[in-house]
Amino acid sequence: MTFKQRREYLFIYSVKDANPNGDPLNANHPRYDEETGQVLVSDVRIKRTVRDQWVRDGKDVFVDGEAKTAKKRIEELQEKFKVKEGKKICAGCIDTRLFGVTYPVEKESFSWIGPVQFKWGRSLHRVKPELIQGTAAFATKDESDQRSFRNEYIVPFALIAVYGIANQNAAQTTGATEEDLKDLKTALWDGTINLITRSKVGHVPRLLLEIVYIEGYQGAIGSLDEKICLKKSEGAITSFSRDEEFAIRSLRDCRLDISLLVEKIKSVKDHIALVNLRQDVDLEIIGLAELQQELGDKIKKEE
Repeated sequence: MTFKQRREYLFIYSVKDANPNGDPLNANHPRYDEETGQVLVSDVRIKRTVRDQWVRDGKDVFVDGEAKTAKKRIEELQEKFKVKEGKKICAGCIDTRLFGVTYPVEKESFSWIGPVQFKWGRSLHRVKPELIQGTAAFATKDESDQRSFRNEYIVPFALIAVYGIANQNAAQTTGATEEDLKDLKTALWDGTINLITRSKVGHVPRLLLEIVYIEGYQGAIGSLDEKICLKKSEGAITSFSRDEEFAIRSLRDCRLDISLLVEKIKSVKDHIALVNLRQDVDLEIIGLAELQQELGDKIKKEE
């Protein structure tokens, strides 16, 4: 049965000495807002993290991350599911049920708008990407004793916030279920831990907040990531200067302030059925006690 209750998500993770989301058209430089100094992460990157974890967990996905044509992938799924119809194939894949799909077969082409969508993620503070140079494993020529050089970009530290929403109306088309949404949360958290390639090792999930609204509610707070900020570790009301933001290197240097978000949640409290919260113990949160006091039994801590 499809899910009936709207959700909003706030996911926060840290990146240390790694590349959150390289731009292949810019020498794999971390995606970056030069005006604000924030590191950016595309929604495609977030969805890939989730899909890769689903593949590890043995779930069926339409986009499996391997280099192949859509025709080849469809043929593989037709063989696996023992069906030819595109909508039945897509209904069997968790990523198409949640993220949607454009099915490209000429005689059966269609598009599903996915009920789950993510905004681009942004770091909660200014970051300076660094160019690291080193030697490669092999020489440039057979007769040469000199190894070639490699360049790569990293960020020393970034705390990145991602906003997502699950629209129950679109789920009626794709068939996304409550169980699918549980698998989404698990894959978002575990998939971030399992980003262990050379450019991605150093990613750690820190907070996953899910607002579950009562059935029939069509509203949303919106952009939960824009209603939080970082404060200095030594004082709840003390903000960072520009240069101080560049110097943040760990969670010991900062605290997450969700006070504004708490006020927004209060304004729609009567429409909220449940707030699920998964928190890394190293992340200190200003406003969490107030949220727990306000929501009472409506807030549930997950592990």
